[in-house]
Amino acid sequence: MRKISKQYAMSRVESIIFHTINTVFLLLLSFITLYPFWNTIVISFNDAMDSMRGGINFWPRQFTLFNYEVIFQTGAIPRAFFISVARTLVNMITSIFFTAMLAFALSRQEFVMRKTFTFIIIMSMYVNAGLIPTYFLNIRLGMFQSFWVYVVPGIVNAFNFVVMRTYMKNIPESIIESARIDGYGDFYIFCRIILPLCLPVLATIGLFVAVGSWNMWFDTMIYNSGDVRLHTLQYKLMEYLQSSQSQGRSAMDAGMAAGAAAAAQGGSSMVTPMSMRAAITVVAALPILFVYPFMQRYFVVGLNVGGVKE
Repeated sequence: MRKISKQYAMSRVESIIFHTINTVFLLLLSFITLYPFWNTIVISFNDAMDSMRGGINFWPRQFTLFNYEVIFQTGAIPRAFFISVARTLVNMITSIFFTAMLAFALSRQEFVMRKTFTFIIIMSMYVNAGLIPTYFLNIRLGMFQSFWVYVVPGIVNAFNFVVMRTYMKNIPESIIESARIDGYGDFYIFCRIILPLCLPVLATIGLFVAVGSWNMWFDTMIYNSGDVRLHTLQYKLMEYLQSSQSQGRSAMDAGMAAGAAAAAQGGSSMVTPMSMRAAITVVAALPILFVYPFMQRYFVVGLNVGGVKE
């Protein structure tokens, strides 16, 4: 008994030491991961000229909302925010619906050429035409300086298709057969039976599409850089980042003008590339941070069921 008690005590001490070290390590890792974003938030709420002195760590030294006022007074950022939100929503709806339709069709055993079409779609994950042919194709389709260049090329993604098709193949065939016996057609079965059963994987794919669409700026630079009405928020952020790195002033003219106007009224008189960059980064990141918690509970379930093939 004494030996067993001693072994139990040693095991308990080892468990406490392990959990303590593990907790400290994870807390340190979380701090290292989150601190850069927190510091960006602090700088965005701090006076721009005071931020240039450095030494701002965890709290604003001179709290101000002027950086955000300048962003939304210029007009360019609210318009870019609206374009990014519209792009993300339209991409989510169209990509989820059409990818689900394609996955449903190719998951049916009665579809004769399902293997051939599935092979072609999967091959597009490994072999594609490249940037230049894709550019000329979109130009020929009339999507140059058009909002639809954000939507049409990404309606169906091969990886999302594979995940969704695998999930649908796990749905019992008896459910679909029962609906067909009752006289329902394929489209009714797809909309009223398949989609509700696929809610976890739909939420997972929706999250993938939303994050990818929200963070995309390269297609704006390629196709819509000449039309400021179609600039996205991430593209504006990229412009401010480049302006800050090159110490250019052209991207800050609107903000400086708004700062001068505020100075005439007795407010803060200056914005800097660093303060504008921090404020725009926060504005660009917040929507995704708010959306993710609501979809997180579907995320693991959708990937586990949709990513494993029996």
